Amino acid sequence: MKTYVLYNKKSNNGAGLKSAERIRELWKDKELEFVNVIDFDSPADFVKTVQPDDEICLCGGDGTLNHFINAVDCDNLPNTVYYYPTGSGNDFWTDLGKKPGDAPEQINKYITNLPTVTVKGKTSKFINGIGYGIDGYCCEVGDRQKEKSDKPINYTSIAIKGLLFHYKPTTAEVEVDGKKFSFHKAWLAPTMKGRYYGGGMMATPHQDRLDPERKVTCMVMNGAGKIHTLIDFPSIFKGEHVKKKIVKVMKGSHVKVKFDRPVALQIDGETVLDVLEYEVNI
Repeated sequence: MKTYVLYNKKSNNGAGLKSAERIRELWKDKELEFVNVIDFDSPADFVKTVQPDDEICLCGGDGTLNHFINAVDCDNLPNTVYYYPTGSGNDFWTDLGKKPGDAPEQINKYITNLPTVTVKGKTSKFINGIGYGIDGYCCEVGDRQKEKSDKPINYTSIAIKGLLFHYKPTTAEVEVDGKKFSFHKAWLAPTMKGRYYGGGMMATPHQDRLDPERKVTCMVMNGAGKIHTLIDFPSIFKGEHVKKKIVKVMKGSHVKVKFDRPVALQIDGETVLDVLEYEVNI
C-alpha cells in the first residue's frame, strides 16, 4: 500500500512542494509518494492510476478540495482520502477544529453526499459554502489584487472599505424549502455546508456539515445602513452576528437566492462574476 501526496507545485507562491513535504515529519511510518497534480489533466485521471487500497492525501486549500470533489466521484471512491492544508484561508480545516501543523485528517465522510449549487446554468458541488453579496465582492477585489501583487490579501480590509464606500446593498428574494422571503438592503446572503468561509468568518455557527438530514443554512444580513452594518459586521468572526436584529438564519434542503442586480459570487473561494441568482440542492 502506498500513500500518494497530491500537491500543486505552483500553489502557495511556488512553495507547494515544500509545504506538502512537512508531512514527512508527521507520517514517518508511511511509504509516501509525492505527485504534482498539474502532471494530470484532472484528479480523476490520477485516481484511475492508483490501487483501491492505496491512500490519497490532498495538499492545498479550500479551492483544492472543491476541485477534487467536482472531478472525482467521491461517493464511490474506494480509497482512503486525507487532507493537509497548505492554502491561505483553510476554512474547511478550521471547521474541523484543526490548527496549522496538525497531522493530516481522513476526510472521506466529509466529501460524500455533498450539496450542489447551480449558477448561470452550471451545477457543481461545494464543501464549505456559497458567498453572495459583499463576500463575493471581496473575492472579486481580492482576485484583482492577486493579479498585481504576491502580497497576502486582507479580505477584512476589503470588506470594511466595501461597506463604507464601494459596495451597494441589494434587494434579495430568498426561498427556503418553498417558503419565500424578501429582504431590503441585503449585504450578505450565503448558503453554507460548513460554518466558516472567507478566511475565518463563522457565517453559520450552528451549521453541522455532518447533519444527518444533510441540510444547509442560509444567512441573510440586511435592513441596516452602512454604519450600523459596519458596527455589527465584526461579530461574524465569532459567530455572534446571528444574535443581531439585522441577521436572519434559515435552514433547509433547497435554497434559492435572487438579487435585483448582478453581483459577484464565490463558491468555496472561487469567484463567479455578474450573478443574479443561485440555487442550492442537497
